[in-house]
Amino acid sequence: MEGPAFVENISENFTLTSSLTAVYHRGKSKFQTVDVVETIPWGRCLILDGHMQSTERDEFVYHENLVHPVMLTHPNPRRIFVGGGGEGATVRELLRHKTVEQVVMVDIDEVCVSTCKQFLTKHHQGSFDDARLTLVIDDAKVYLENATEKFDIIILDLADPVEGGPAKLLYTQKFYEMARTKLNDGGFFVTQGGPAGVLSCDQVFTAIHKTLSTVFPVVVSWGALIPSFADHWGFLVAATKRDYDITAFSKEEIDKRIEDRIKGGASVLKYYDGHVHSGMFQLPKIIRKAIAEETRIITEETPLVIP
Repeated sequence: MEGPAFVENISENFTLTSSLTAVYHRGKSKFQTVDVVETIPWGRCLILDGHMQSTERDEFVYHENLVHPVMLTHPNPRRIFVGGGGEGATVRELLRHKTVEQVVMVDIDEVCVSTCKQFLTKHHQGSFDDARLTLVIDDAKVYLENATEKFDIIILDLADPVEGGPAKLLYTQKFYEMARTKLNDGGFFVTQGGPAGVLSCDQVFTAIHKTLSTVFPVVVSWGALIPSFADHWGFLVAATKRDYDITAFSKEEIDKRIEDRIKGGASVLKYYDGHVHSGMFQLPKIIRKAIAEETRIITEETPLVIP
């Protein structure tokens, strides 16, 4: 490849190279490096510590999976907590829902958030200016521990658990136990789960599923192919009530709720609808087996990190 390029080391033996056309920002916070660049295949991209975090071309796959399945199967989600979410796209999707009265977004990295506000306008689409958003620069773990209010849904849109990273302790059993106490009766907890492909699901995805299962009576997981990540990505929802089943909603019911509850209806969504919902929880046999056989429980004493 001729010309400037962004090279990402996915693993020790696997790299991705993207033609680079512009660099809008290079910076560093006390937590991580924060870069915004333009590439030919992915458009404008947020890169944290040298890893692709979110791209203009396919971020909607990640954010629609993280937000809409749980928002549309909750009967009346009004107060939502978001841990992380620096580029504002998770908040963007949440604020499409007519039931939402308040979103509290807590991100530890002010440099990342301010950079995204300035350079990733197509990601957040003005969501930072919505009166329903309360933006707090703080550690999401500390904020939740001290919170007196409760939420209908807690969504963790965090960086992966990596050694020395700011999010490692937000994937532990102790954190999940605390977070459950901050949910209203019938509330739901949602987290991104890292790589979830047939060759990568045992990095952290299956262990997150196992750990959540020790805290919540129901855990449902799924994956979606995100091209810029070069893998399927994992998502998990945990329910406080045993009779909750996100997988039971029909195609017709999901499509009806999209029209009734989302401003603009189906026209504003690019990935998710009732047809997708009806099949998204059918994990491949090899991944189901890995989940069933997983024994690791992530604790503060034995945190799990992606190499």
